[in-house]
Amino acid sequence: MLLRLGLGFLILLFLSGGMVFSTATAGVLHQPSPQTVIAPTDQPPAPISTAITEAASATAAPAVPAIPPGPDTRLLSQLQAVVAGTRARVGVAVVDLRGPQPRRTELNAGATFVAASTYKFVALMAEAEGIAAGSMRAGDRLCFRSNQAEQGWFKDYAPGRCFSRQTLATRAGQYSDNTAGHMLVDGLGGGRALNAYARRHGAWHSSFYYPNRTTAADLASLWTAEARGQAGGQAAQQWLYPLLTRTAFEKGIPAGVPGSARVVHKVGWIDSTVNDAALVTAPGVSYVLAVTTDGLGGDPAWGLIARISAVVWKYETH
Repeated sequence: MLLRLGLGFLILLFLSGGMVFSTATAGVLHQPSPQTVIAPTDQPPAPISTAITEAASATAAPAVPAIPPGPDTRLLSQLQAVVAGTRARVGVAVVDLRGPQPRRTELNAGATFVAASTYKFVALMAEAEGIAAGSMRAGDRLCFRSNQAEQGWFKDYAPGRCFSRQTLATRAGQYSDNTAGHMLVDGLGGGRALNAYARRHGAWHSSFYYPNRTTAADLASLWTAEARGQAGGQAAQQWLYPLLTRTAFEKGIPAGVPGSARVVHKVGWIDSTVNDAALVTAPGVSYVLAVTTDGLGGDPAWGLIARISAVVWKYETH
């Protein structure tokens, strides 16, 4: 009996030792490797899609800005034909506003001319933007000073007498009244302020008011900015356009288009200089036309501008 118990004890001891040995051996053979620690400067690999995108960006060509469409050579040829038959010095700028980018066609448009009353267009444009922004009101009162007087349409100016901005704008726009123009410019801060405004809207080669010089290209740039909503948007247009529509002077650009077209424009003339700058619209039609002339004056100049206007209208509508 004691022999059996001793034998069983030995067997049990043997088996227990084997299990301990097996566990210890397994611990040595299968000891886990230390974890990889990512240093602060290390980063996990980017996803494949991100890597592809970054590689494509690194090798892609830089974005090229859209190139404005070039001049219309057929229209330019037609304008040259009209101007060739006159002794006048002429500048013409046409801007087709259809499409995402305006298309300019110019003939001697960078030449400098006396601006005459086209400076009033800049003043009215600035007034419209100010009214749209709320910094001015149509009912604001501007008072006359004797040094603002110049021969013109109206004779009711007297020192200390005040007029609403709306009244002066109507006189300057519809009748090109000189004294009203002076009062509006003074209300804006004078000629320097007027020209700073003009430059902000693309008229880089003009000196309006004094010495009062401009180009057809600059007048067209101003109208283009206005028409595209860059000078106060629709609110400014709603105030400005009626002032410059069906004015007392319709023998230039308006005379070259059908009565169904809307011509919003400002004329300017003095001595042998006659200018007209307009936005012309009709269903499916929208363009700017600026014409500056010198050397004819009077009805011959108005007739030339009307012929140029007719050529542009026919081209834009066919």
